[in-house]
Amino acid sequence: MRHGSGTPGQDDEGLFSLDDLMASAGPAGPADGRRFDDGPEARRLLHVAEIHAEPAAAASWRGRQIIARFPRARLVEVDSHWRIPHLHGNEGNVERWVRIKREILVLGERKTFTVRPNGRSADWIAPGLSNGCAMACAYCYVPRRKGFANPITVFTNVDRVIGSLGRHIAAAGRKPEPNQCDDHAWVYDIGENGDCSVDDLISDNTADLVHAFRRWPTAKASFATKFVNPDLLRLDPQGRTRIRFSVMPPEDSRLLDIRTSPVPARLAAAADFLDAGYEVHFNLSPVVIRPGWEESWDDLLRAMDDTLPHRVKAQAAAEIILLTHNQDLHDLNTGWHPRAEDVLWREDIQQPKRSENGSENVRYRNAVKARAVESLTRMIEARTPWLRVRYAF
Repeated sequence: MRHGSGTPGQDDEGLFSLDDLMASAGPAGPADGRRFDDGPEARRLLHVAEIHAEPAAAASWRGRQIIARFPRARLVEVDSHWRIPHLHGNEGNVERWVRIKREILVLGERKTFTVRPNGRSADWIAPGLSNGCAMACAYCYVPRRKGFANPITVFTNVDRVIGSLGRHIAAAGRKPEPNQCDDHAWVYDIGENGDCSVDDLISDNTADLVHAFRRWPTAKASFATKFVNPDLLRLDPQGRTRIRFSVMPPEDSRLLDIRTSPVPARLAAAADFLDAGYEVHFNLSPVVIRPGWEESWDDLLRAMDDTLPHRVKAQAAAEIILLTHNQDLHDLNTGWHPRAEDVLWREDIQQPKRSENGSENVRYRNAVKARAVESLTRMIEARTPWLRVRYAF
């Protein structure tokens, strides 16, 4: 590779020389030996052609591990994982929405390590080790923050994240009393802005978090997923990680859960994950109100009751989350998946809602939402009485 007169290890076009990067950074430590060839589902999700990396992230042990897993990818230096001009703020990327998710990966270092209170599915929201997703769910809130592109950003300074969690858990001490999150442990959501199952295809970040929580008897990790990754079965979480399979009627999923594992596959995987040492819960999410929605949810609950073995049912709990949508996301979707908006954008039954972070969203009108929650709750009582509902939102 030809080098110019700029930063050592970087060519005239802003590309890293991988050989120079490895040499200048020193030994990478013991490698796990994995490459991105884990199976057709993984290859369908990711075929990384470009890795955009902050210099410190690329030079880190975790960064070099990721780069080695995608040896054919072009490596491009960026000043900030948040400021990549041809990705972020480029409206033309809407037409390449799925291709960007499949072919581009971003490496950065997390700058903030705040642990935020939650109180719904978890007691706390942990500082995540990724942002963005290779899947393309049409209702996802994360892409609104990234300006017309939403590839996965992996944060490579995993040691700092785990250190901040360890200090927070030590300061919290033992949980004084049960709550809806858990009877005994403080629950930390480790995947607020990504999908930890997909992240495991890229790096050992998810594995490192699962292993860390094994050492913390007063805490428990939790993350929601729509992707069945059998590699997670190897991690031996010892009951300290809760996986929440998000499910919705399969006909809704086929329209809205683009690039995810089929809903029947998520249900079929539940017993395997329980047997591997995970706590297995479910997200009934999002509930999309459209003609025939009640019949479809009734069918799904029947399928859950028929499919899931008793040992899964005995420990299961769920959250009900009705759809929240957004004008910016509506506009974005019309550029790449307009059919989704036929069911997501329902001005006749939606009202404005300001989110906790100040975003202007829309949700179902109060009376519409109340009737939907009541209807779905009655269905659960009739079809899956074993399924404890943690909350409806």
